[in-house]
Amino acid sequence: MPEKHAKEIFKEFREHSIAEFFKKNRQMLGYSGPVKSLTTVIHEYLTNSLDACEEAGILPDIFVQIKRLGPNYYLVINEDNGPGIPKNYVGKAFGTMLAGTKFHRFQQARGQQGIGGAGCVMFSQITTGKPTKIITSTGKGVIFEADISIDVKTNSPKVSNAREYPGTMRGTRIETHLKHVKYQKGEQSPDEYIRRTALANPHARITYIDPDGIQVVYDRVVDKIPKIPKKTKPHPKGVEVDDLMTYASVTKARSIKGFLVNDFTRFSTKKVKELQEMLDFDLNKTPQSLTWEEAEKIVKAIKKMNFIAPPTDVLIPIGEEHLRKALQNILEPEFERVLTRPPAIYRGGVPFIVEVAIAYGGKAGRKSNNKESVEHQMEIMRFANRVPLLFDAGSCAITKAVQSVNWKKYGIQPEGPITVLVNFTSIHVPYTSAGKQAVADEEEIVKEIRLTLMDAARRIGIFISGKRKKYEKEKRLQEFMRYIPETAASIAKITGESEEVIRKRLEQIVKEKYDVEEGGKENGEQERQNGS
Repeated sequence: MPEKHAKEIFKEFREHSIAEFFKKNRQMLGYSGPVKSLTTVIHEYLTNSLDACEEAGILPDIFVQIKRLGPNYYLVINEDNGPGIPKNYVGKAFGTMLAGTKFHRFQQARGQQGIGGAGCVMFSQITTGKPTKIITSTGKGVIFEADISIDVKTNSPKVSNAREYPGTMRGTRIETHLKHVKYQKGEQSPDEYIRRTALANPHARITYIDPDGIQVVYDRVVDKIPKIPKKTKPHPKGVEVDDLMTYASVTKARSIKGFLVNDFTRFSTKKVKELQEMLDFDLNKTPQSLTWEEAEKIVKAIKKMNFIAPPTDVLIPIGEEHLRKALQNILEPEFERVLTRPPAIYRGGVPFIVEVAIAYGGKAGRKSNNKESVEHQMEIMRFANRVPLLFDAGSCAITKAVQSVNWKKYGIQPEGPITVLVNFTSIHVPYTSAGKQAVADEEEIVKEIRLTLMDAARRIGIFISGKRKKYEKEKRLQEFMRYIPETAASIAKITGESEEVIRKRLEQIVKEKYDVEEGGKENGEQERQNGS
């Protein structure tokens, strides 16, 4: 076989845009199956709507509809009452990959990559050939409407049919056509995604119409918008060599000393002096002149130093009170236990908070489809920064932590009407892929989730134990009450006293000993208060 010359081989050399890459590898964005693809679109649009409303200080009122247009062909509509999008940014927001307001910020957010909305537009484009219609207004009496598609070769938006007209609308409406997707009810359906979104976002009102025309309204139970998470700076303990080089290339500081103090949290001038003593080069040099070898020395030295833990007031969890109200509104449990773990850190410097809720009875638990098996099974709800995670459960730290708990030790049967909800809050969620459906099983994260679950399980176990004792008491009471008429008749024959009087006296004695009605009710209420 003749050898090829380098020039001939490199004739095929091409540069590709990020849009071309994700078009070819759309499974990385969550478009890997007909059911998952439809739910992914709902996830991306709903997440963007919630973020937009909250950042503008608006209580979210969101409308979602899925219309069936044909076999595996649907129209998805998502409309919110948010701040709207200035017309100059509409194309960039929906027609450019890695363009957005979140990627460059070190701040807690639902979405972080600037791919979501544009990913939906591209998926629609490659399955139907149709653009996505965007209708938006910033509330100044003018509505802007346009069809958006993506030029995948240049990763740039193609805007067509743009027009402006007067109107009173404020917010954004998106209409996206989708083919090769499938709607079906179940744990990974849009219905379930929206239900769980309502649970984790009790301040939002979500109206949903499914392809069969059935409307469900999740009313808000909290009239308070969550605080906007503060922007923060990276912690020295969490920085890698490549991160340090990247930050150094864009800093406005004139020296590495100033760069470390100004661009990192918890890095004081005293710490810089300590660092300088461990290095063989001067930190007064410009950050842009920093070499890879020098950056390695800095990171290595930092690992030997002690720093104050990163600030945790930059994290905004759901909150125990709000989460409890959401559970009572949607799951209507007999009893629930909500617990927030104190802030912790992973990878040496990334702060996070774990929230756990365990609900028992009512609508909690997952109904079994197998008629021969138990009626209920434990339902595990996973969230990251209030976003439901429906897929890739097997590779998620939350699943691993839940499965590591010996539930029977707490008197909890996995076959019972139990819902376990875990929300992971952080400025940086370590997702296992760009599809953002599973949290990486970092040791510190799994440990904190497990400890919180066990703490909550103890309280639920006490309630279930009390409920079991109440049931046993009721059973014994019924057995004794069944024999009272016969016993009363026999005693009356022997003593000559009134059978009715004897019967009532025996019933009174038994009820005093096994009074489950009042006592059980009291105990159950006491357990709920203790759980609160």
